[in-house]
Amino acid sequence: MGARGLWALLAALRAAWCLLPQAGYLHPDEFFQSPEVMAGDILNLQVYYPWEFLSSSPCRTVVFPLMTSGVTYWVIKSLQQLDICSSCINSYTLLVSPRLLFTIFSFVLDYSVYRLAPFWEADPWKALVLLAGSFVTLVFYTRTFTNTLEGLFFALLMVLVSSRKSDGTLVAPTSSPLIGIVTTAGFFNRPTFLAFALMPLLYWAGLIIDSQKSVRSVINHFLKLVLCACFTATVFVTADTFYFTSMGLDHLYSIKKSSLSDVIGQLNEKMIVTPFNFLSYNLNPHNLALHGSHPRVTHFTVNGIMLFGILHILAIDAGFKMLKKYIHQLLWVRSHDCGSPGLVVHSKGSPTLLLFYFVPLAFLSLFSHQEPRFLIPLILPLVLFSTSQNRAMKWKHVIIIFNILGALLFGCLHQGGLIPCLFHLEQLMHSPESSNPPKHYTLLFAHTYMPPRSLLNIGKTDTHVEVIDMAGSEEETLCQTVEQGAKNFTCADCHVFVIIPGTVRATIAKCGVSFKNETMIFPHLSMEDPPQIPFLFSGNWRSQLGLYILQLDGDG
Repeated sequence: MGARGLWALLAALRAAWCLLPQAGYLHPDEFFQSPEVMAGDILNLQVYYPWEFLSSSPCRTVVFPLMTSGVTYWVIKSLQQLDICSSCINSYTLLVSPRLLFTIFSFVLDYSVYRLAPFWEADPWKALVLLAGSFVTLVFYTRTFTNTLEGLFFALLMVLVSSRKSDGTLVAPTSSPLIGIVTTAGFFNRPTFLAFALMPLLYWAGLIIDSQKSVRSVINHFLKLVLCACFTATVFVTADTFYFTSMGLDHLYSIKKSSLSDVIGQLNEKMIVTPFNFLSYNLNPHNLALHGSHPRVTHFTVNGIMLFGILHILAIDAGFKMLKKYIHQLLWVRSHDCGSPGLVVHSKGSPTLLLFYFVPLAFLSLFSHQEPRFLIPLILPLVLFSTSQNRAMKWKHVIIIFNILGALLFGCLHQGGLIPCLFHLEQLMHSPESSNPPKHYTLLFAHTYMPPRSLLNIGKTDTHVEVIDMAGSEEETLCQTVEQGAKNFTCADCHVFVIIPGTVRATIAKCGVSFKNETMIFPHLSMEDPPQIPFLFSGNWRSQLGLYILQLDGDG
């Protein structure tokens, strides 16, 4: 099969795996920075609002959640209200519709690679195959992460700053306004975008200065960028101020009834600039420590390898070799001027691509909280670098095995029972037997990632479902809560479910309570409570890789 056919097959796999859907649960931010918030605001479902979206601590812009999850939820709500689809709102559509939009957006990466590959002397279709075959694209770029949008903005920015005539000569990019808009939008999405935007902007500035014949032309380009950036920032600040001062879309609609002077007065009273709040919070080491502290070398030594495998190692090796070469040239070759943008481009693009990769990596490494998903925007320069001069070809079998294992681990196994569990509970609670007469459900989650309540599809006014998230509670606390639940059966239609991974099943058995129903969902791998190796080679190995739904027996 040729490279074009292989890319088409991998692109179809990306879409199909989104619709299947993927059961792996990568990180709570996948839900709680967009779909969960919008499900509460637009669909009026019971949700958990994270602290970043509370009016007391607004640290995330609401614009992108509205434009992504908000749009998809508005569509399925409209279809249901118009009786085009009587049951459009269910756990499947609540999960898949925002993911599908992000999957469609992910092809911005493919477009960017196709456009940029000739510019950086790489084969376009080989680069597309490497991109589409990466488990980072298949798993992370089909999820509702702000990091996913950050990667797309980074890709667009690289396209905008790269320009070449048909005869191969370099020309200055003419899209200064778009560069300002994309940079500002990326900054409001995640302030860390400045780390990714730094090298493209410096590269663009170098081309502008070199190609313009007058100072006036240079100033004109920079002025266009700044003005568009300011206009974009104003739009975001206005939208966020409306949202957080009224706290929710329901209240936003009432603003239409207010006079213009009232609205302007409300904006002037408290202007909300979410990126500054984000930076203020994250620049405090004590706050970062609450989310987990890591050694400063984690991105370089662990996360880069976890996401990109041999490609990351090849980039580090090439980086050291080029650094050694340029240090030698600086010391011994007086005629070499490494500060010229034209020089790094003409040297087969490798130094510049490596800077596009390592400069953001270095800036992100300054923070003590380091998670693998923070690096997913770097897949673009890494793919371009790896396919230029066919660097990755000799490692293709290693790359294939690595990405298959990564896709299975993160796309299927990692916390893989929680989403199917919520699907199962949603069907149970919406079944005719449960609604007539209404039954009361208490759902106790322990030693799992935070469950997105929106997937249970329970309205805000419904009081018959209570969700208790015990997180990683100790055995004593967990048993006390379970025992209390067993004692609180006040009606015949009250049901208490305990949801735990198989690795904690023995702990619940010590609590002295009995269960009348037991359901196991397979597979489910909890890295916080990893299975014991001896059990994996025993006849009971499935229980270690399962998620249990245990129904308490009120008579026990």
